[in-house]
Amino acid sequence: MKKHISLAVKCPHCGKSLMDKEAPLHGKPSIRLNIQTQQSRGVIHLCSYYECFDYKTDVPLAQEEIVTFSCPHCNKILNSHEKCKICDAPMVSLLLQTGGRVSLCSRTGCSNHYVAFEDVATELQKFYEAYGG
Repeated sequence: MKKHISLAVKCPHCGKSLMDKEAPLHGKPSIRLNIQTQQSRGVIHLCSYYECFDYKTDVPLAQEEIVTFSCPHCNKILNSHEKCKICDAPMVSLLLQTGGRVSLCSRTGCSNHYVAFEDVATELQKFYEAYGG
């Protein structure tokens, strides 16, 4: 049986939590981010379970549209210079509260995402302590 891990993330710029207990998805706090498309601005709530691609948003998103993500606290853009290895769109990088980062593709419908650790031994140990092994 596959174990579902709910990740807690924070902004890489201001360090504030991006977790929203007021808008849970699948029983866990969602990840709240501001978004901008070609047509509009709004808010998106991403599922915090790793490998879950469910979300709620107050603006329509077209399939394969590249979305600009920003922090709801400091308003800094979270799209990075790193390109998606699947579709070449900018990746969005968020810091894990336990250390390390999670990156996801900014293109609607692309499923590329990953977790990375800089200090593998220390951050992986914290990750296992927080999320179980």
